[in-house]
This record gives sequence, structure tokens and C-alpha cells, in this order.
Amino acid sequence: MSAIDIAKRVFDIEAEAITHLKQLLDDNFARSVDAILKTQGRLVICGMGKSGLIGKKIMATLASTGTPCFFMHPGEAFHGDLGMISPKDIFLAISNSGETEEVIKLIPFLKDNGNIIISMTGRPESTLAKNSEFHLNIAVPQEACPHQLAPTSSTTATLVMGDALAVALMEARDFQPQDFARFHPGGSLGRKLLTRVKHEMKSENLPFIPATANMKEIIHTMTDGRLGLCIVNNGEGIITDGDLRRQMEENTDTFLQKTAGDIMKRQPKTIDAEARLSDAEEMMTQQKITSLLVSDQNRIVGVIQIYDLNR
Repeated sequence: MSAIDIAKRVFDIEAEAITHLKQLLDDNFARSVDAILKTQGRLVICGMGKSGLIGKKIMATLASTGTPCFFMHPGEAFHGDLGMISPKDIFLAISNSGETEEVIKLIPFLKDNGNIIISMTGRPESTLAKNSEFHLNIAVPQEACPHQLAPTSSTTATLVMGDALAVALMEARDFQPQDFARFHPGGSLGRKLLTRVKHEMKSENLPFIPATANMKEIIHTMTDGRLGLCIVNNGEGIITDGDLRRQMEENTDTFLQKTAGDIMKRQPKTIDAEARLSDAEEMMTQQKITSLLVSDQNRIVGVIQIYDLNR
């Protein structure tokens, strides 16, 4: 069997595992979501080995989408980190077998501490499942591993169940892009939603010209400004390099006799300096333009361009 055939087989097996999850979903999922929404504490996610690695990814997704949570390694938990868990916290324990010793050993403390336990296992009859308030069944028909040893389909199913939790919680909280941006200020989305136009606009050496400027002055100003445009008066009009090329093609004989006032586009699109970058992007996309003049109290103070949004 070729490598491509093997990959396709793995895709089929793991896709079947995810589809199988829909048949296993029950009221425990909805009740888990409700409990997490109502808690005044945090969601503590715990797992050993591969389950722990998947748990860390689930934790990261939940944390970035509005659910206060953290990951706890079961070994470290049993040697002091249990002090981080308050009675108000909900404990999400991940173990495909439901019998992982390091996780099972934490149950007595969690019961005594009054924590709600949500478990993800592939065995509803397991020790962990039976000692949980809510059990999320992640059983899979088979692993993609040909020897049925390496966690493959089961870890995929666990990850998908975690994603389902995160999305259900997002929608229940009406979590919006601007909320996501608050937790990702360093990402491109966060930058566009949180950063103001005034922080990214070009404001030095703006290429202003009077309406009476001749073609030589227009070309010199546009070249010196390095923005591919000229601003006529205080935003009365705008001339782009594209406008110049079209004028050259359409008015070959009279091109050099024209002034800025003759060829400028009147009432150019502007945006307030306090607007978000996302507003600038939306306006440029809708208008199919690459530059906006930035205004502050009816005065042009800068230029923002589409290239400034994707740096």
C-alpha cells in the first residue's frame, strides 16, 4: 500500500470516529455546558500522556474563547498542585480508558473538595466515568494505528469533543470577534479590532498639493510622498498613480497642460482617526480602494492604506 493510500485510510478511520461521536452525544453534554456557564470558579483540565497533550490544546481554545481555565498535570496535582483548585472550580478529567491511575487518584480529593467532575472517556462503565457528575463519551470504533496501540482516532475524538464544548460555550456567551481580539492583542485579528487608525496611519510628509498644481508638481509630490497619491488642498480631492496613467492614455495631447483640479477625484473616501483598523479594512474592501484619507475634526491628518493592515 502506498503512503498516499495509507493517509487516505487514516483520514477515513478518523472521520468515521468523529461521525460516531454524534451518536454518543447525550444530555451530559448540555448539562456540562450549563455547569461551566454557571460556575463562579474556573475549569481545570487534567489528563496524562497523549490525553494531557490534547487537554492542553482544549484548555488553550477555551481560554481564548472566554472560559477561564487552566491545565493541571495529574502527577504534579498529587504532589501539591491540588492547592490551586478551589471548591468552585469544575474539574474536566480526560482518560480514554477511564482508568488512568494518576487521574483516578485525584477523585477522593475532588469529592471531598466539592468539585463537579466532568469526564471524557471511551468507557462509560469505567471508574472515572462512574465517579463523574457528567460523562462525555469519546469512544471510537477503532484507532487509525494498524496495531490498535497508538492513540490516534481516540485523541482526534477527544479534541473534537473539546472543540464542541468551546463552541457551545462561545455561542451561549454570545462571544464576538472583538471579545476574541481582546485575548489576542498580538494577533492580526486583535490588531485590526483593537488598534485605531491613528496608530497605523502615515502622517509624515503627506503629499498635499493645491488644485492649481501643474503636472510636473503633481508627479514630483507623488514621488516624494511615496504613497502613490496626492491630496488636493485639505482633502477636496485625491489623485492616485492610477489616475495619472489613465490621463496619459486618454489625453495624450493635453496631459501636460492639466492641473490637479482638472484630474482629481472629488470627495475622496475618508475615515476618522479614532476608527478601528477593522473599520478601515471593511471600508476599503467594500469600496474596492486601497487608500483612505484620515480626518480629525474635518482636517486631513494622515493616510491609511490596505498594505498597512496586513503587516
